[in-house]
Amino acid sequence: MSKNLPYIIPSPQPQVDETFAAYHTTHQFYHEVQTRSEFQRYCEWYHVTAEQHRQELKKMRGELNILQWFRRP
Repeated sequence: MSKNLPYIIPSPQPQVDETFAAYHTTHQFYHEVQTRSEFQRYCEWYHVTAEQHRQELKKMRGELNILQWFRRP
């Protein structure tokens, strides 16, 4: 019976492991590229939004504040 065991349970093929390793590495690479691209887009959006907010704040500070007239000293 032990003579038939190698025929029942074949040994794993090294080519399959290499192919899976290549696929896994490729998948990780594209995932990393996507993550970095999304982070870069977020950083660009953040800088644009922050600059808009700075401009709006500068504009608001230059405007006349009507509510100060109603405050009592």
